[in-house]
Amino acid sequence: MENERNSRKTLTGIVTSKMGDKSIKVTSSYKNRHSRYGKVINRKTVVHVHDEQNDSNLGDRVEIMETRPVSRLKRWRLTRVVDRAPIIGGEKIEAEAAAEE
Repeated sequence: MENERNSRKTLTGIVTSKMGDKSIKVTSSYKNRHSRYGKVINRKTVVHVHDEQNDSNLGDRVEIMETRPVSRLKRWRLTRVVDRAPIIGGEKIEAEAAAEE
């Protein structure tokens, strides 16, 4: 049982939306090479995540883990906040600008 729990998929991404209480959207970007032409293509995956403690904010880099269905869309849960978003001028940066990096 313990071995199965540790073998769940994990992703790191940036929080792009705080939808409501205990819910966030995380965007995970990756690069993929086109099979025929060899050009590098930027791709992204957006997942709905359960944030039990409401720890994360917009622009934070987080680590998430696959879990049982929590609601209709949420199949991932927050495991830890890797980096906090920088504060500029007393406000946090926009998540869209952080997600493009």
